[in-house]
Amino acid sequence: MTHRPSLLAGVLSGTLGALCLGGLALAQPAQDFEQLVEDYEAYNDSRDIIGRGRKGDLEAAAMWPDRSFEAITADDEQMEAFHDRLEDIDETALEGQDRASYAVLDYILSNAVALPDATSAMMPFTNDSGFQSMASFIAMSERPRTVEQAEAWIARIEALPAHLAQYRAWLERGMELGWTQPRDILPGVADQLDAQIADDPAESVLFQPIANLPETIGEEERARLREAALAAIEEEAMPAYRQLSEFFREEYMPAGREELGISSVPGGREWYEKLVRYHTTLDQTPEEVHQRGQAEVARIRAEMEEVIAESGFEGSFEEFLDFLRTDEQFYAETEEELLMHAAWLAKQADDQMPAFFNHLPRLPYGVRPVPASIAPSYTTARYWGGSLEEGRAGGYMVNTYQLDQRPLYELPALTLHEAVPGHHHQVAIAQELDNVPEFRRENYITAFGEGWGLYSERIGLDMGIYDTPYEHFGRLTYEMWRACRLVADTGIHWYGWSRDEAEACFLENSALSELNIRNEVSRYISWPGQALAYKTGELLIRELRTDAEEALGENFDLAEFHDAVLEDGALPLAYLEDKMRTWIEEQAQEG
Repeated sequence: MTHRPSLLAGVLSGTLGALCLGGLALAQPAQDFEQLVEDYEAYNDSRDIIGRGRKGDLEAAAMWPDRSFEAITADDEQMEAFHDRLEDIDETALEGQDRASYAVLDYILSNAVALPDATSAMMPFTNDSGFQSMASFIAMSERPRTVEQAEAWIARIEALPAHLAQYRAWLERGMELGWTQPRDILPGVADQLDAQIADDPAESVLFQPIANLPETIGEEERARLREAALAAIEEEAMPAYRQLSEFFREEYMPAGREELGISSVPGGREWYEKLVRYHTTLDQTPEEVHQRGQAEVARIRAEMEEVIAESGFEGSFEEFLDFLRTDEQFYAETEEELLMHAAWLAKQADDQMPAFFNHLPRLPYGVRPVPASIAPSYTTARYWGGSLEEGRAGGYMVNTYQLDQRPLYELPALTLHEAVPGHHHQVAIAQELDNVPEFRRENYITAFGEGWGLYSERIGLDMGIYDTPYEHFGRLTYEMWRACRLVADTGIHWYGWSRDEAEACFLENSALSELNIRNEVSRYISWPGQALAYKTGELLIRELRTDAEEALGENFDLAEFHDAVLEDGALPLAYLEDKMRTWIEEQAQEG
């Protein structure tokens, strides 16, 4: 007798088969995405020469990243291949952290395709950083502790001429194709390049890693390594810098474009539209960003007028700005005094952090001066990331150049932005993320990071950091600064504004010093689109907080809100908004 399965068994069999097939269907996108992430991370690691060197790869520690035409072209092709693979994956079938990882990777790869490195490499610098100071920045954080590590650093110095020649080749290509930076910002860049040249090799920043070798290396070996490093600097690095400086001043500067805006280069208007989307992470037009900036300028100006009235100052808005810019009470007399003020404010913020965040990172930070070689054209302050693995604290870098341009009433907002609860807190939290791809820990999405930094200045109101009307005005000046960026950046690069037109918004509506305004506008000229990120991200975070407070009422917990914003690292703003609105709904249901 032939065995025939019962009807129930057949139904069960079919159901289980469907479930298995469904499981496979669901599993396949996750498997494909996992493989893509693995391949992408492996490729990133292979080209992260500096990072590999710091992690102990001696071969990488003796090299510079390959910036040749062939390498850059290959990178662009690989990013396009990764992007094609990502588009074949069904995002809706992913779960948990994979959803966030997909959003971040899509942002990275989509923009890598839209803004290929083979184009941007023709302008490898801004007004305050880039190829002209890259080696010095790396030298400042290099800490060789063994003979082998020291020898690798010396080999890297010896390889510097070939590396700088690759940048020169890109500059020459830019000259041929009309993709040059404007002449307006080039003298400062030339000065930074000249600052790398040391007549005495022992005075070069490239020598610092060898000069600071630990005593665990014997004196005889240290002497040999010092002699080799000094020879490499004198015979290889300094001649290369001198040749590059000569080329930059005599050939590149005359070829610099006369117009300030990126729209003036071939295909520049389309490029700027892509930059707007890249830096804001949103599908916005330059016109929309410009209008939003004008609206924010008007709103903040009204708040400023209220603070002036509260201060008791009798005079016009312009007279109040002149008072803030010129009265000696608002300025430090020495570099040490400025740094002490910054450090005191940083500790005040540290003291408040547990009340506003449940999750605090392990990595500490320090308050340091901006290196003198770059200070004249550098921003007022900046955050330099650290690493527990590499033994480097984060750095709140304060510019002590020209003290009469560094008002103390701006320091509270500046400190909150660059140190805590701003960039240091946000970056250090991201570095500690568990069970996510490495690119999630390291990637910096400007609209998220700078939006958080600007929002952090507002947290100072909750913390009680701003003591005087002048400090409150300083905070509003910093907020106006970011609103004027929306106006000035689009004005320069989309509407063809002059420097005077771009500077007018800052001069007429903020207490920023004239030096700061000049340097900042130079930055916007040389780095199109980046300035648009700050206000865009901050306004979204503020909107989300307001909505959460209204929806949750007494159940709203500010520390939990802050932790939720930061807990997944940097995110594209559309994904952040979806995530936080879901968080609000879940909190409301639990309450």
